[in-house]
Amino acid sequence: MLKKVNQLKGHNGSIFALTRHDSDRYFLSGAGDGWVVRWDLDNPDPGKLVAKVETQIFSLHYLASENKVVVGNMNGGVHWVDLERPDDTINIAHHQKGVFAIMELGEHVLTAGGQGLLTRWEKSTGRSLDSMRVSHQSLRALAYNPQRNELAVGASDHAIYILDAEDLTVKQAIPKAHQNSVFALAYSPDGEMLFSGGRDAHLKVWDTQAAYLQLSSQPAHMYTINKIAFHPSGRYLATASRDKNVKIWDAQSFRLLKVLESYRDDGHLNSVNTLLWSEHRNCLISGSDDRSLILWEGM
Repeated sequence: MLKKVNQLKGHNGSIFALTRHDSDRYFLSGAGDGWVVRWDLDNPDPGKLVAKVETQIFSLHYLASENKVVVGNMNGGVHWVDLERPDDTINIAHHQKGVFAIMELGEHVLTAGGQGLLTRWEKSTGRSLDSMRVSHQSLRALAYNPQRNELAVGASDHAIYILDAEDLTVKQAIPKAHQNSVFALAYSPDGEMLFSGGRDAHLKVWDTQAAYLQLSSQPAHMYTINKIAFHPSGRYLATASRDKNVKIWDAQSFRLLKVLESYRDDGHLNSVNTLLWSEHRNCLISGSDDRSLILWEGM
């Protein structure tokens, strides 16, 4: 089972976002200091500052085909960072109240943020193509199901929206999916289940083949679930929470397997905001309000 192998420091603010870089060996982190830092899992310390924006980074996604990083900030700005020419970064003030999720989908990039807008961008140019108002409150999480070509959107109005990934029309709404904002979404690799978490600290599972019938609901953490991430094998998933813990779950039985906590496992001292699994070294990476990243290995 997982154990801590390294703790990476260097950011001067809470770490909110992680994304794979040009291979599983490398990843990028984004934080409240406005820094985008590149890390090498084979030589993780120190990281390399590759870009900086003027305000807190809430979301991050690397575009391999363009060698660019799309960065969402707390004020609703979307930055298109060319890693070869970071000084030429384009910042588009688009969303309001933050850009909370970014996803690459084919030739497009999707961003979700304040005022319930989901925006589709042209990946190659960074040009906004269209925007859909999914909710009247902030959109907090995105997940894609390639088997059904559906997009799940988690919102602050407590609902999960299921969209057609082609035209972004709403196919189904799950009202009151959680008792508060839906912060985290992840489809199982086979596309048969959608996992959700939110401010109510519950982990829920929905059956995609039965009109998103709820399969399971359990109080998984003491406080908000900020992120859900699947192991590459699909057998396990990890949840990150404001209660400072990372938890590992069996993806079929939904049974808790392991708690990675501050005292017993030398884990994070503050809220855990983001997670990323890497097949390189079979590693789970967690980022926290304590301004550090922890590398966990052993599964």
